[in-house]
Amino acid sequence: MASINFSCPSTYLSRSQAFKNVRLFKGLHYGNIYSVSGCPLESFDRTIKSTGFSIKVNGRSKSMLLSGEGGLLPHSSGTKVASNDLISEVSGGVEAQPDSVAFGALSADMTPTTSGFPIENGEFDLDQPSEGFSSIPEAIEDIHKGKMVVVVDDEDRENEGDLIMAASKVTPEAMAFIVKHGTGIVCASMKEEDLERLQLPLMVTQKENEEKLSTAFTVSVDAKHGTTTGVSARDRATTILALASKDSKPEDFNRPGHIFPLKYREGGVLKRAGHTEASVDLAMLAGLDPVGVLCEIVDDDGSMARLPKLRQFVQQENLKIISIADLIRYRRKRDRLVERASAAQIPTMWGPFTSYCYRSILDGIEHIAMVKGDIGDGLDILVRVHSECLTGDIFGSARCDCGNQLALAMQQIEAAGRGVLVYLRGHEGRGIGLGHKLRAYKLQDAGRDTVEANEELGLPVDSREYGIGAQILRDLGVRTMKLMTNNPAKYSGLKGYGLAVSGRVPLVTPITKDNQRYLETKRAKMGHIYGLEFSNLPAIINTTNGKPSAESPAPPDS
Repeated sequence: MASINFSCPSTYLSRSQAFKNVRLFKGLHYGNIYSVSGCPLESFDRTIKSTGFSIKVNGRSKSMLLSGEGGLLPHSSGTKVASNDLISEVSGGVEAQPDSVAFGALSADMTPTTSGFPIENGEFDLDQPSEGFSSIPEAIEDIHKGKMVVVVDDEDRENEGDLIMAASKVTPEAMAFIVKHGTGIVCASMKEEDLERLQLPLMVTQKENEEKLSTAFTVSVDAKHGTTTGVSARDRATTILALASKDSKPEDFNRPGHIFPLKYREGGVLKRAGHTEASVDLAMLAGLDPVGVLCEIVDDDGSMARLPKLRQFVQQENLKIISIADLIRYRRKRDRLVERASAAQIPTMWGPFTSYCYRSILDGIEHIAMVKGDIGDGLDILVRVHSECLTGDIFGSARCDCGNQLALAMQQIEAAGRGVLVYLRGHEGRGIGLGHKLRAYKLQDAGRDTVEANEELGLPVDSREYGIGAQILRDLGVRTMKLMTNNPAKYSGLKGYGLAVSGRVPLVTPITKDNQRYLETKRAKMGHIYGLEFSNLPAIINTTNGKPSAESPAPPDS
């Protein structure tokens, strides 16, 4: 077994020297004896503590501080690590280990800092529109007044803008404007119950629908009364108003016609991020009947108008422009997304917890919250929001750190005496699903990193959102929390739903040969922060013939 030596000048270690002298050796099989040469152990202990680590004498070594280029710090979590990967469990000697108090992970009255997450207070307010767009409340106000707004979808979807207004507010003048600047195909988005009431079946079944985004067109219609050919702006406005009227009957319409009803998917933009759903959502948010008017905007040459042209258009016409992404965030902050289904006491390997099952109102997926102790005051609650990872959490996959983070979070909540772990289903592979995750793994085996693999598959790097987790926490009474995470996106994602984050607690787990590249990619490309950073610090310890040596130079990082 190898031994680790910390060399120390006679003047003892300064804080910066302590940082330099603790080093990761890639591929080294760490072992049993740790020694400190050249300075009293008490002084070394004080110095290491000042850097956020402590010395353990004659104890059982579970894991050791690791550092490297932008280094990562595994926690002495008690998790058994395979000896070939990291460290064997041994007795005796001196162990440099993360200090739990310094990391703010165990004591319930600690308030860890959020250093490393440069976030302004209002930066993740979900009501704050994306840059260059109007706010959703402004758009809702205009819809209520009978004005139209331009709604833009994602550039990875249609990447186009639609003129949208409430059907109950349409006028011949508004219709003329829509026809002038749009494709001429004017649609009316409607709920399923209204389509059934008017006996307007789908043009083709969902199974037969080959339209790119599976837009649910019904048979086209014209109003029978008050129209001539059905194609003029006045006739089309009359047809739209008839579709919006609760008094209309099936026999009030001719089929086919010049207006194309669309079937709205229940749940709106939270279920389908399309213009059909956005138009009905906006009408309902404005307090109007759930029928919208929409038409795609075209450029002067007849091509589809993209965002730069759309920005010019709204300035010229004094219209508001919003994004569907902003509308989704607005609704997620306000709509009820989950309901509590059941609760029970569960004895776990860490201790007893109360488990709460929550069911998603939108898709029926069930999530679970594990609660420890009395969280009734809702203040400074230790919280972990954990994304489902079947391979890591259940099968112990070494490709990621998910299972280790789950175990460490439960352990720390138990040690603190109170806290909450929310386990979110449907987040597999950062939201891409199990099948896609395994496809991404295959690409990683061929040399891509976790980000490159997703991008090559045409998938988002991280599509998770945390509105359901935030609502579960609020239902449990959490108001301010110390969030256990290394991921700034999770911090901001929860903060945006009105939960105050009083501090961040790093979840630092062991690096292995299997997950090292994955963790480094998350740090370098996704902004993850793992406790303290050890960048480009020379180590005075190395291995010679498989054993550490204070004389040989440090090996280069691979």
